[in-house]
Amino acid sequence: MSRISRLDRSEVTPEMAALYDKAFAQRGNVPNMFRVMAHRPEIFSTMQAHFDAVLNTGTVPTKLKEVSLQCQHRAN
Repeated sequence: MSRISRLDRSEVTPEMAALYDKAFAQRGNVPNMFRVMAHRPEIFSTMQAHFDAVLNTGTVPTKLKEVSLQCQHRAN
């Protein structure tokens, strides 16, 4: 059980709800890490912008980047 709660869409500000909607549209869900980071909107918004820059730019396909991240996560 986590010590920091995961915020549902109904518990966040309208600005954060828009970021939830964006994550849901891109991924089909809102990852738990995003739901925890929503406690700190100023960090969550920059974190999501960072993820967008890493995953959605460059020459490596997004799906390959996601698989690579999953493999790295499992290895650690």
